[in-house]
Amino acid sequence: MTSTAPEHPPVPADFDFSSPDLMAERVPLAEFAALRRTARPWWNAQPRGATGFQDDGFWVVSKHAHVKEISRDGELFSAAANGSIIRFNDRFTEEELAVQRETLLVNLDAPQHTKLRRIVSRGFTPRVINGLHDALRERAGRIVAEARRAGGDGTIDFVTQVAAELPLQAIAELMGVPQEDRGRLFEWSNKMLGYDDPEYDADPNGAAAEIIGYSMGLAAERRACPAHDIVTRLVTADMDGQGLTEDEFGYFMIILAVAGNETTRNALTHGMMAFFDDPEQWELYKAERPETTADEVVRWATPVTAFQRTAVRDTELGGAEIRAGDRVAMYYSSANFDEDVFEAPERFDITRSPNPHLGFGGTGAHYCIGANLARMEIGLMFDAIAEQMPGIRRAGAARRLRSSWINGVKELPVTVA
Repeated sequence: MTSTAPEHPPVPADFDFSSPDLMAERVPLAEFAALRRTARPWWNAQPRGATGFQDDGFWVVSKHAHVKEISRDGELFSAAANGSIIRFNDRFTEEELAVQRETLLVNLDAPQHTKLRRIVSRGFTPRVINGLHDALRERAGRIVAEARRAGGDGTIDFVTQVAAELPLQAIAELMGVPQEDRGRLFEWSNKMLGYDDPEYDADPNGAAAEIIGYSMGLAAERRACPAHDIVTRLVTADMDGQGLTEDEFGYFMIILAVAGNETTRNALTHGMMAFFDDPEQWELYKAERPETTADEVVRWATPVTAFQRTAVRDTELGGAEIRAGDRVAMYYSSANFDEDVFEAPERFDITRSPNPHLGFGGTGAHYCIGANLARMEIGLMFDAIAEQMPGIRRAGAARRLRSSWINGVKELPVTVA
């Protein structure tokens, strides 16, 4: 299909918002702003079959209100029909894509999604998350202290030595994974998400299989020998006789490794770069530690650039005629800078309130189940950095991840002395 082009198109007709080469250089904020001024979804044409989908492209949804509308209407806009990931490459077979769409929580619709999310929610209650606070605060302090010692008078990599560590240790703490195994989760998640980056010359499907195999072993251990931990609560039956199967637990661990590791470490890294670019905000944080900081960091970073849905019947959105079977990409990285919602969205402001960002998803059934854990981790890490590395500064350029949907940073050299 094709869209009706306006007389003066907001961006070039051949512009591809899902291009991994584009995201390896920058987030297309200027192009998003141009689209938002039209207040209309924009047709992103692509060669049929070139990105893992047998269609001619997808709709770019740039407005905050439209992203929320799609997110809240799971009957009209399906996550299951084509999955949530906007683009794949030829390393994925049709069979592998089908397995992903049928098993991963982000790719499911009700009622299957409702059932699995209710079970998984047992591990993310306020009581569970709040119970991690003291342990994670201690770990954050230890991570920063070790990074500071490693840096000495030189530089360290903020991504691997600081930002990645607390999310990994939090996953291990939450799920009962031995801390010595967290490096394996880090490696597997990098391989899974780095399929478009030549630096990660690995098999993403093999990495997913490794996580599933590891997780199934962990689930089997807890079934045989229950413990007072989250894994036991997830894999054993509740009063209704429902618990995650070993397969389901394995797929849940994939989501946790990606959502709980990659996204939070990228939020921390982009947040640190924002502080470097605006030293007054860093001074404010060190002095006052506003509770609003974590949400502004997530808004600013928007680690997941976009998820997609598929229209199950003809509809209209912002003046665009969306046909049944069309894919629509909810660009959170545009919605989070929507001038109709945020005052001076181009400004990094850790006191921003209210802050109705969509960095955890556009509300609705797929809202990030670990949002409160992510907020906690961000706050604890920046507290530890402010206390032990108050003079931290940039020591070189960041290296970005080549990805179609992750706003990732692979390396950020910093001086900590």
